[in-house]
Amino acid sequence: MVTELPEVVARRQQRILDLARHTGSVAVDTLASELGVTPQTIRRDLNLLARRALLSRVHGGAVVTSGVDNLDREARRQVAAEAKARIGVAAAALVPNGASLFINIGTTTEAIARALVDHRNLLVVTNNLNVADILADRPTIEVVVAGGRVRASDRAVVGALAIDFIRGFRVDIALIGASAVDHDGTLLDFDIDEVRVSQTIIAQARSVVLAADRSKFGRAAPVRIADLTQIDHLVTDRLDDPALTAACAAAGTRVIATEE
Repeated sequence: MVTELPEVVARRQQRILDLARHTGSVAVDTLASELGVTPQTIRRDLNLLARRALLSRVHGGAVVTSGVDNLDREARRQVAAEAKARIGVAAAALVPNGASLFINIGTTTEAIARALVDHRNLLVVTNNLNVADILADRPTIEVVVAGGRVRASDRAVVGALAIDFIRGFRVDIALIGASAVDHDGTLLDFDIDEVRVSQTIIAQARSVVLAADRSKFGRAAPVRIADLTQIDHLVTDRLDDPALTAACAAAGTRVIATEE
C-alpha cells in the first residue's frame, strides 16, 4: 500500500468540500471517478471529514451540514432533485380529490405541491409561500396562507402568529418535510420556530405524510420535531437503513420507496 503525501490528501479533501458546498451533496462513485482514486479512498476521506464535522455521512456519499446550520434553499433544492420529484409524485398519489391539507416548508414539500396541480377541490393551508405560488392559480384548489413573520431565506412563515393561525384548522392530511431523520426515527430540524409550526401542523392533522429523500437519514440536526409514531406514511426514494426500517415497522409507519 502506497502512503499518500499529506498535502495530496489535503488537496483532495478540499476539492471534496468544494464540490459538496457547491451542490449540497456528493456521491462516492462520482468523486472516485472525478478525482481518479478508488471508492475506498473516497469513503476514508468522507469519514475523516465527517469526524471533523465538515460533512455528514449518508448512504453512498455525504451532505454538507455543521449540525447547527442548514443548507441555504438553493443548495437544498439541488440536493437529490430528481429523487424529490419522484417522491412528490408518490406523496401526491396519497391525496384524494376533495381533501384538506397542510403543506409545510421545504423543497421536498414544494415538489409535492407541483405534483398536486391537477388535483381537484383541494383546500391547502400552508406556511410556505413557494407552495402558495405553485398552487394559487389552480381553479379547483383553494390556498390559505398562514400569517406571521416571513423568513427571507426560504419564504417560510414562522412564529407565534403562524402557530395560532394553524390551530384554527383541522385537516385530513399533513404533508411535511424534515431536515433530518435519526436512525431511531426521530424527526429533526435546525430552526426552533420552524419546528414549532411543524409540530402544530402534525397535531392538527388526521393523517401525516413525511416526505424525505435518503440523504436525510442519519443526518445531524439539533431540534426534535416528532417521532415515527406520529407519522402514518414515509415517502422516500430508498430506505436501506436497517435501524430506521425497524423503527418504521415498530411505529406502524408505512414506507413508500420510489426506487423499489
